[in-house]
Amino acid sequence: MADLFQKKPGQWGLRGDPYLWQEMADHFAGTPLPGTAKQLEQLLIQAFETLIGQPITAEKFIAVERFPRGGMSGGLVSPEFWRETAVPLLLKRYEELVANS
Repeated sequence: MADLFQKKPGQWGLRGDPYLWQEMADHFAGTPLPGTAKQLEQLLIQAFETLIGQPITAEKFIAVERFPRGGMSGGLVSPEFWRETAVPLLLKRYEELVANS
Protein backbone atom coordinates (compact mmCIF):
# COMPACT_ATOMS: atom_id res chain seq x y z
CA MET A 1 0.00 0.00 0.00
CA ALA A 2 2.92 2.35 0.56
CA ASP A 3 3.17 2.79 -3.23
CA LEU A 4 -0.07 4.78 -3.13
CA PHE A 5 1.76 7.42 -1.05
CA GLN A 6 4.85 7.74 -3.29
CA LYS A 7 3.73 10.90 -5.06
CA LYS A 8 2.61 13.65 -2.69
CA PRO A 9 -0.44 15.79 -3.39
CA GLY A 10 0.18 19.08 -5.18
CA GLN A 11 -1.35 21.02 -2.30
CA TRP A 12 -1.90 20.36 1.39
CA GLY A 13 -4.68 21.41 3.75
CA LEU A 14 -2.55 22.48 6.74
CA ARG A 15 1.11 22.26 7.75
CA GLY A 16 0.61 19.03 9.70
CA ASP A 17 -0.88 17.17 6.74
CA PRO A 18 2.46 16.30 5.05
CA TYR A 19 3.64 14.76 8.31
CA LEU A 20 0.50 12.66 8.57
CA TRP A 21 0.93 11.66 4.90
CA GLN A 22 4.40 10.34 5.74
CA GLU A 23 3.13 8.58 8.87
CA MET A 24 0.42 6.94 6.79
CA ALA A 25 3.01 5.78 4.25
CA ASP A 26 5.12 4.33 7.08
CA HIS A 27 2.05 2.80 8.73
CA PHE A 28 1.16 0.94 5.53
CA ALA A 29 4.70 -0.06 4.55
CA GLY A 30 4.64 -3.77 3.81
CA THR A 31 0.84 -3.90 3.79
CA PRO A 32 -0.57 -5.48 0.64
CA LEU A 33 -3.30 -3.71 -1.30
CA PRO A 34 -6.75 -4.72 -0.13
CA GLY A 35 -9.17 -6.48 -2.46
CA THR A 36 -11.55 -3.55 -2.93
CA ALA A 37 -11.57 0.24 -2.91
CA LYS A 38 -14.10 0.13 -0.06
CA GLN A 39 -11.67 -1.91 2.05
CA LEU A 40 -8.92 0.58 1.25
CA GLU A 41 -11.14 3.46 2.30
CA GLN A 42 -11.89 1.74 5.61
CA LEU A 43 -8.18 1.10 6.22
CA LEU A 44 -7.36 4.76 5.55
CA ILE A 45 -10.13 5.98 7.86
CA GLN A 46 -9.00 3.61 10.62
CA ALA A 47 -5.36 4.63 10.21
CA PHE A 48 -6.29 8.32 10.42
CA GLU A 49 -8.05 7.73 13.74
CA THR A 50 -5.26 5.49 15.05
CA LEU A 51 -2.49 7.94 14.18
CA ILE A 52 -4.30 11.17 15.12
CA GLY A 53 -6.58 9.98 17.89
CA GLN A 54 -9.69 11.58 16.40
CA PRO A 55 -12.04 10.54 13.62
CA ILE A 56 -11.68 11.76 10.05
CA THR A 57 -15.23 13.11 10.42
CA ALA A 58 -14.03 15.76 12.90
CA GLU A 59 -15.15 19.24 11.85
CA LYS A 60 -12.28 21.22 13.39
CA PHE A 61 -8.57 21.20 12.74
CA ILE A 62 -6.69 18.72 14.92
CA ALA A 63 -3.52 19.73 16.78
CA VAL A 64 -0.91 16.97 16.76
CA GLU A 65 1.77 17.61 19.36
CA ARG A 66 4.43 15.43 17.69
CA PHE A 67 4.30 17.44 14.44
CA PRO A 68 6.44 20.58 14.04
CA ARG A 69 4.68 23.68 15.31
CA GLY A 70 6.13 26.37 13.01
CA GLY A 71 3.85 28.80 11.19
CA MET A 72 0.22 29.64 11.75
CA SER A 73 -1.07 26.13 11.06
CA GLY A 74 1.99 24.28 12.35
CA GLY A 75 1.13 20.91 13.87
CA LEU A 76 -2.46 21.09 12.65
CA VAL A 77 -4.12 18.42 10.52
CA SER A 78 -7.19 19.11 8.40
CA PRO A 79 -9.75 16.29 8.53
CA GLU A 80 -11.55 18.05 5.66
CA PHE A 81 -8.41 17.78 3.49
CA TRP A 82 -8.20 14.07 4.25
CA ARG A 83 -11.90 13.46 3.58
CA GLU A 84 -12.18 15.56 0.44
CA THR A 85 -8.71 15.42 -1.13
CA ALA A 86 -6.25 12.86 0.28
CA VAL A 87 -8.53 9.81 0.62
CA PRO A 88 -10.18 10.35 -2.81
CA LEU A 89 -6.69 10.78 -4.35
CA LEU A 90 -5.49 7.53 -2.79
CA LEU A 91 -8.65 5.73 -3.92
CA LYS A 92 -8.11 6.99 -7.47
CA ARG A 93 -4.52 5.75 -7.41
CA TYR A 94 -5.75 2.39 -6.14
CA GLU A 95 -8.25 2.12 -9.01
CA GLU A 96 -5.51 2.97 -11.51
CA LEU A 97 -3.17 0.35 -10.04
CA VAL A 98 -5.87 -2.33 -10.12
CA ALA A 99 -6.86 -1.42 -13.69
CA ASN A 100 -3.24 -1.65 -14.87
CA SER A 101 -2.42 -4.97 -13.21
